[in-house]
Amino acid sequence: MRNVRTDLALEAHELILDETTGIETSEETFDDVTINRVMVKTEEAGEKLGKPAGTYSTLSFPDLRYLEKTLFETICRKIADEIKSILKVSTKKQPVLIIGLGNRSITSDSLGPAVLDRLMITRHLFSYAPEMLSDNLSSVCALAPGVLGITGIETEEIIRGVCKNVNPCAVICIDALAARSVDRITKTVQISNTGIHPGAGVGNNRKEISEKTLGVPVIAIGVPTVVDAATITDDTLNLVIDRLIDSMKGEKSSNFYKMLKDFSHEERYHLIASSVSKEIPHFMTTPKEIDLLIGKAAEVVANGINFALHKDITLEDIRAYIS
Repeated sequence: MRNVRTDLALEAHELILDETTGIETSEETFDDVTINRVMVKTEEAGEKLGKPAGTYSTLSFPDLRYLEKTLFETICRKIADEIKSILKVSTKKQPVLIIGLGNRSITSDSLGPAVLDRLMITRHLFSYAPEMLSDNLSSVCALAPGVLGITGIETEEIIRGVCKNVNPCAVICIDALAARSVDRITKTVQISNTGIHPGAGVGNNRKEISEKTLGVPVIAIGVPTVVDAATITDDTLNLVIDRLIDSMKGEKSSNFYKMLKDFSHEERYHLIASSVSKEIPHFMTTPKEIDLLIGKAAEVVANGINFALHKDITLEDIRAYIS
């Protein structure tokens, strides 16, 4: 597999050129929503994929800025269905703790805190205003722990400390991801039961947040917001070279044509990645409209979580609650 930087299990699987034992995939389509599931069954398969063993559901959909109301709600409901299928715990007796990872001051990394602003938070009401609650609401609490550079505390340490006091039945972590393709920026949501490594997408690994470290099930929800510069350069160069090859089919005997044909995609990528890492290390790119896109992505993820945790609610209920 090419060493392309991506947090998406679906993209990592697409880059594997041979069949891998221990990985199962499936695909469903509803209207314009496609759900791909990658189930990593063994540690050996996980090592080859570069992802921990577990279940990864990836929902792909059109540009969120131009969706009509029905499709928008369909996406939210499908996110909720995937969360419920992975989150196999009862939320009646214990709260669910939702963690908004990321830095609110950096737009492309602010997805987690932005999602928290749109959630139906209820845990405090069970103690202080039970008369305001209906039977269809679950206990939900949330935290945006910030980042190590601001707090001086590892995110995992903060969450572990909160878990000891709150005693949640599960933790849901939301974070911005890195993708391999620009077409997936805020058009994809990945949901997994493997936990999360904050900062891994941009090469800044922190302590993992998982069932192993917290002692409760951890669901990770992520949306791609950035792409590695080397990957974009690689895609652009591949397009140029492929078009040159097509335009030179009548000159197959030329040395230039043979050089282009013999220069494999694998060799191109490693040459580009090594060059970019020296000249512009850790360079990630994001769309100029990322502030608007983050808002839209945060809305669908938050609605999906709200639908998953609270029974028989509508979009109008959510809007009334958070307004």
